[in-house]
Amino acid sequence: MFPVVDNSNREIDFGGDTVTDSELIGKVHSAVYHQCQQRGYAAPVDVLMDVGVLSKQKYEEWRYGKVSYLEQVCTCNLRKLSFIMSQIRKYAEKSNLKPSFCYYKQWGTKKKSGQGRKPVIPLRFSKSGKEDIERAYATHFVDVKRTEQIKKEGQDKLDREGG
Repeated sequence: MFPVVDNSNREIDFGGDTVTDSELIGKVHSAVYHQCQQRGYAAPVDVLMDVGVLSKQKYEEWRYGKVSYLEQVCTCNLRKLSFIMSQIRKYAEKSNLKPSFCYYKQWGTKKKSGQGRKPVIPLRFSKSGKEDIERAYATHFVDVKRTEQIKKEGQDKLDREGG
């Protein structure tokens, strides 16, 4: 399915399961591929959920501001997270996916009565808060051709339904 280019076969303890680096590469590349096929882009947070290092519940707690930074609730150490992130970028580069920064803000903030807009509270991904790390987590990778196909399929469906 995906060419795995990695000669090391270190084992990684992955939330109770032990997987090798090459198996993890396969999981990451597969997750990016399937996300792009489904919706035209891949997001690192979704890849982390797909490979099993971030639960949907913990992700939502982070989005609602109950967790101070995303790495805190991932079930692997920073070396493994960094490895996963580098594999996402490698796959994206190899597949000519277009990087697109996405601003992550907290969900569920209420606006005060009489005030115009809801407060925008940015979310943090890493303990360090370093800009390059934050940007890496917030960068989605867009499959431009697949996005165009998805839009065309949606329009064709609307046309068929008389939309």
